[in-house]
Amino acid sequence: MFAVRIHETGGPDVLRYEEIETPQPGAGQVRVKLHAIGINYIDTYHRTGLYKLPLPAILGREGAGVIDAIGDTEVGNTDVGNANVGNADSNIPLPDVPAIGERVAFVLDAPSYAEYALVPAQRVVRVPDAVSFEDAAAVLLQGLTAHYLCRSAYPLKTDEWCLLHAAAGGAGQLTLQVAKMIGARVIGTVSTEEKARVARALGCDEVINYSQDDFVARVRELTNGKGVSVVYDSVGKDTWAKSLDCLSPRGMLVLWGNASGATPPIDPLTLMSKGSLYLTRPTLGHYIATREEYQSRARDLFQWLAEGSLRVRIDKTFALRDAAAAQRYLESRAAAGKILLKP
Repeated sequence: MFAVRIHETGGPDVLRYEEIETPQPGAGQVRVKLHAIGINYIDTYHRTGLYKLPLPAILGREGAGVIDAIGDTEVGNTDVGNANVGNADSNIPLPDVPAIGERVAFVLDAPSYAEYALVPAQRVVRVPDAVSFEDAAAVLLQGLTAHYLCRSAYPLKTDEWCLLHAAAGGAGQLTLQVAKMIGARVIGTVSTEEKARVARALGCDEVINYSQDDFVARVRELTNGKGVSVVYDSVGKDTWAKSLDCLSPRGMLVLWGNASGATPPIDPLTLMSKGSLYLTRPTLGHYIATREEYQSRARDLFQWLAEGSLRVRIDKTFALRDAAAAQRYLESRAAAGKILLKP
């Protein structure tokens, strides 16, 4: 098969499109012939070495396709919780023993910049017919992230003010929609007027173009000086300090990404002096650690997609061999939606 691997860390030029042996599934694994592959910022962290991988390594952690081979497994005999996901019309079973030909998606549990991926049988979710492979690959990682951010990391409440950075990005758009389903009031930051239009079209209550306005001053103005209850910050180094200044007393900074670089150490006394603030640095893996929680969040996503209450915007699709160009586009922060690779 062909895959995109790194043999050393660095810029996009270290990505190599090369032919390697097609993997064979072992015990408890299924092989997925990939139809669509999601690109995410975590892929650039692996490429640069911010997050370490044993080398050489296939990049990517999200994909959708069809099971074409199954290793020896007795999945049905394992005690792993609820095995159902669903859509708007009916329950869609995730079979305990996956079958060849099943439409499935996965996230985090296998590298995906390739024509095939080996995935633990217990860590695939079935993709209903109402959801395309492209939408499944586009929504799973970022949609699950949006789900846990708004419902678990800081559970939003109706009419509560929140600040969402990068509101027009792939994950930002989904987080914005989940927050609005809950009934929260969302202030979104963007870098261009085009992205501002995207955020407004998805229901963002107030949009701040931070290339033109001081977002701290605008947040204080919009909230009558009170600040917001939570900031969802995926930008990191360039925004974290000002994000703290947007919070109301006992508010929470949910620092969940590093798009501008890693955040420096934060002195706990800073949190005290700015209003007894809370800080969390979550990651998706801890919020889908059990199969039951994983399936529950995926069930919601696919139901919302099937009924049309959640929209996923695919900004651009690249051929797998052009993964370097795709990552450059991602890092340019020009994308207004999800970026995909196609084998």
